[in-house]
Amino acid sequence: MTTYPARPIAPSVLKELRTVDDAGRPTVPVADDEGGAPLRCCLRRSEPGERIALVSYAPLRRWAAETGAQPGAYDEQGPVFIHADECEGPDLDGHPFDNAHRTVRRYSADGHILGGELVEAPDDVAFRNAFDDPSVALVHVRAVEYGCFLYEVRRG
Repeated sequence: MTTYPARPIAPSVLKELRTVDDAGRPTVPVADDEGGAPLRCCLRRSEPGERIALVSYAPLRRWAAETGAQPGAYDEQGPVFIHADECEGPDLDGHPFDNAHRTVRRYSADGHILGGELVEAPDDVAFRNAFDDPSVALVHVRAVEYGCFLYEVRRG
């Protein structure tokens, strides 16, 4: 059975984002008084009192830079929460944020959106449905309510 691991934001990218985000703004750490922010560095929710930052992140742009894709107008950036300081990274069994309303957005190798699916079944079913199409290179899992990027899954 094929598994589809969730990919957090890479440590090298996090190092950059902890200084300046993808919109060119300086990162401003804050103490998270309430907890519950979906952290894209370790793929878990924050705990009260942790130092976090809300930064602008362009996941498709960064993937395109690695692969040579030209996403054009599909290149977007949006807000994500990260730890303000280096963290341990994810310690997952399964997929993160599975209690959130999610969509799986499919992208081609050239970075264009091929469609999406509201996740109603287990995540692996949605990923299998996406990757059954050979033209799908990667998927982004996004929150329905705000459209925020949660994590990425790549083909095999």
